Amino acid sequence: MGDDSPLAALLALLFVLLLLSAFFSGSETALMSLNRYKLRHKSRAGHRGARIAEKLLERPDRLIGLILLGNNAVNISASALVGVVSVQLGGELGFAIGTAVLTLVVLIFAETAPKTMAAMHPERIAFPAAYVYYPLLKILYPLVWLTNALANGVLFLLGLRQAGADGYALSREELRTVVYEAGSRISGKYRQMLLSILDLEKVSVDDVMVPHNEIVGIDLDDHIDEIAALIRDSDHTRLPVYRDTIDNVQGVLHLRRLANIFTQLKFTKQDLENLLDEPYFVPEGTPLSTQLLQFQKGRKRLALVVDEYGDIQGIVTLEDILEEIVGEFTTDPADDDEDVVRENDRCWLVNGTANIRELNKAMQWSLPTDGPKTLNGLIVEYLETIPESGTGLKIGGYPIEIIETRENRVQLARIHAAKAEAHTEID
Repeated sequence: MGDDSPLAALLALLFVLLLLSAFFSGSETALMSLNRYKLRHKSRAGHRGARIAEKLLERPDRLIGLILLGNNAVNISASALVGVVSVQLGGELGFAIGTAVLTLVVLIFAETAPKTMAAMHPERIAFPAAYVYYPLLKILYPLVWLTNALANGVLFLLGLRQAGADGYALSREELRTVVYEAGSRISGKYRQMLLSILDLEKVSVDDVMVPHNEIVGIDLDDHIDEIAALIRDSDHTRLPVYRDTIDNVQGVLHLRRLANIFTQLKFTKQDLENLLDEPYFVPEGTPLSTQLLQFQKGRKRLALVVDEYGDIQGIVTLEDILEEIVGEFTTDPADDDEDVVRENDRCWLVNGTANIRELNKAMQWSLPTDGPKTLNGLIVEYLETIPESGTGLKIGGYPIEIIETRENRVQLARIHAAKAEAHTEID
């Protein structure tokens, strides 16, 4: 009976040591697996465990040093204890068997199982463990400091430096991945808006502008009655004012300023000119993110896009940029857009002047956008000639049939939404 009591005590102590080994192994994995951004959010929200864990992770070298000191001390003690018990029970053969059994037990129950559980539920283990490690680090700080000093010295000799706070900063592409992986936590509409904001630097003003030939403005050479009719029927709040051509722009008219004079029986072109704002020009290729800030800084809502020679290429407005973020203010672009007419469930009739990026967004297509801006330009560039009616081709996997060609450009084309596997490049 007297011999059994020490043996039972040793086995109980061994069990406790294995539990401590499992704690050290699992808590290390849990703390290192914590999402740094979720951790920061919980910490700022007042979660005490998260705050302590965040403080510990500010110096991960000290935390790892503390955990390894504890884990190695426990494992060495367990090995020594198993050696004593094994020799008492079976001599040298018992020692060999005991060592093998201990290795298997530690591997399964003190390493693999707790680390797997910690990786699956890091917060459940990390936050309670932080309460243990924080005071323990203060108690054992001299030993931990010495250990880390030696380890950091070795890393220094190898040319390695400790990562600063910027080590956890996300790149734009990484942030896109985070937004994608948010899944149901963010609605599809909001997720698309966030992605559009991240892509603003990739999109330039000439991608969303109203092209030169589609600019609606006031020609001062027109009769005053024609000008008045245009103003009454205008859907815009701001219109460029020019003489003869848009290239000779005089300024921008805010229609709200016409309220006082428009009620008069007669008003003159001079009255209009007196209300003009100075035209605001921006170079083509300006990223939308930059232009959005410029609009805000200059309190502008409309800009004329010019090329390197100063020639006007189009008009971009604040609304154009906002629509790039939130989408078109329509329910079904295919129903409301005059450039797109649905023929059936599989194909659409598309105007050659239709903007490719707008088509892709509205119809969920993936036509190439790294070249021409319009469907006509894309087709002509691809064929390297102006096609005749009836010509068939496939671009980006989408079968396209030329319906009408007029004035040296593709007027109308039929696009099949379904990507055809068996379709020749050019029929």
